[in-house]
Parts: sequence; structure tokens; C-alpha cells
Amino acid sequence: MKPDNTKSELHPRNRHRARYDFDQLIQTSSALATYVKLNKYGDASIDFSDAQAVKVLNQALLKQFYGVLVWDIPKQYLCPPIPGRADYLHYIADLLSAGNAGVIPKGQSVRVLDIGVGANMIYPLIGTREYGWQFVGADIDAKALDNAQQILDANALSNDVELRLQTSPASIFKGMIRQGEKFTLTMCNPPFHGSLEEAKAGTQRKWRGLGKHLAKRGPNEKSPMLNFGGQNAELYCEGGEEAFVSAMISESKLYERQCVWFTTLISKAANLPSVYRALKKVNALDVRTIDMSQGQKKTRIVAWTFLNASQQHTS
Repeated sequence: MKPDNTKSELHPRNRHRARYDFDQLIQTSSALATYVKLNKYGDASIDFSDAQAVKVLNQALLKQFYGVLVWDIPKQYLCPPIPGRADYLHYIADLLSAGNAGVIPKGQSVRVLDIGVGANMIYPLIGTREYGWQFVGADIDAKALDNAQQILDANALSNDVELRLQTSPASIFKGMIRQGEKFTLTMCNPPFHGSLEEAKAGTQRKWRGLGKHLAKRGPNEKSPMLNFGGQNAELYCEGGEEAFVSAMISESKLYERQCVWFTTLISKAANLPSVYRALKKVNALDVRTIDMSQGQKKTRIVAWTFLNASQQHTS
């Protein structure tokens, strides 16, 4: 039976719920034509294990749906799936609307801090186009931020997004949220794995899921992990997602009056109990868990605030 390739489980406002219209995408970005082939069902598609093909697809999607005319990332940097990244933004927009009489606040009065903005800068690109929000993108990687700034300059977005280098890798909000500064939201896609070895094992599972079988490689051959992209800080940290998010929650307490909602993706459901314990420890006033799915991938957003409803409106 031919599969249904619609992505109806994505957020209702997500522009990518339907199948990719490759004919239209190729009209938008002719470079994509090289990578589009018919799959076994006779449908146009790309090889999603080919990093270059995925990057060119992203370029076409960003251009067609978000008016981003110039977008590129250095080799071996994370090339994110745009539909899932857009979902995060739409769900946190709903979170804000729930405290605003059901109306999503738009415009630069909404300030968002993106922890780990990366070279790809996907969240600010989509968030500015969809909602007109103002972003601060933080990262520990100077090269990633240099690339992100090139994207901003090329698309005349430098007035909408500010980039900040985190010079203390052990810190998350410290140094990024300045004295007296206020944010409506923070967001983060934390490092998933706890070690390089764990990251490699995860990549091998991804390859097998795409029908690729890893042949034995010589000692001088490049790791297959790099075909999917991702620098060390993007993929893993000591203690993995659980430790990173726990540290984020602990630091958030220091800025409880400077941000309305703190949010993060949680990829591993098994990490939720420890996340909830950490939130209880810092006396978070309100905690929300928002489920998301894209195909077989299930993930969720955890959001917390230290402010009551009236305080949220005055912050």
C-alpha cells in the first residue's frame, strides 16, 4: 500500500503539513532539481541521507515559505528539519496566546532568546517571518555565529535578530540575559547525547532507518555522523539532554523576573521525571508539557514560568 505522506500531525499553522511540492520548490530554487528522483512509489523525493540534498531542500523551503533568499551552513554543521523546527515556534505562540485572550502576540514587543542558535539560525528565521518577533541568538561557537550573521546580513534581518557569543561554556543564561533586560520567551534544542560514542550510535540507527548500511571504514575515513551534520556542542554534552536541561532550569531561577516563559525541547521521554523534579526544586509556578510529533518521531516542549498571570502581563 502506498503510504500517506501528508504530515497532518504537525501543528495546524505549520506550512509543511502537506507533501513537499517538488515541482514548485524546483521553480523556487533550481539547484534542487539535481537531487529530486522518483522513489519506489513513483513520487518525487530526495535522498534524506544525503547531507547536500537536505541542505538544498532547506534552501528551497526557506526561500519559498519564508522569503529567506540566502541561506547556507558550513560543512559538518547541523542541518535541521524545517517542519519540526517550525512546530516548536507555533506551539510556543499558542502558549503566549493562552495568556492573551486567545490572541497570538505579534511584533517586536515579543522578545525571544534562542539558546544554541547555531550556524543555521532556523528559529529566528521562521519566527521573524511568521510572527515578527525579535530574537537574540546565543551560542558558544564563534564560527557558527559568524555564519549566522552572514545569513542576517544577506536577508536584511540584522535589525530583527541580535547574536551573542557565550564565552562561558558552562553557563546557559548567565551573560546572555543582561541586567534589566526582559524576554517573553526562551527556547532551546538541547544537546541530545551524553558522549561522542552515544552520538555515533544514534547516527548509525538513523542510517539504518533510512535503509543505509554502514560498511566498515578505515581509520582515516570520515565518520558517517558528519553526513547528517552537527558539531560536538550541537550533538552532545556531558550528561546529555538530562544534565543540560537540569542546569538550564537551575539557572532560570536567577532570571525568574526577567523572562515570562522558559521553554526547551525534550527529546527523551525518560528524562521527563528528572526535569519535573528540577522544576519543583526551583519552585516553578506553572509547568506545561506540550506534545509534538513528526512521522514516527515523538518529542515535546517543556515550558515553565515563575510569574503568575498578572505578573506575566506586566513583564
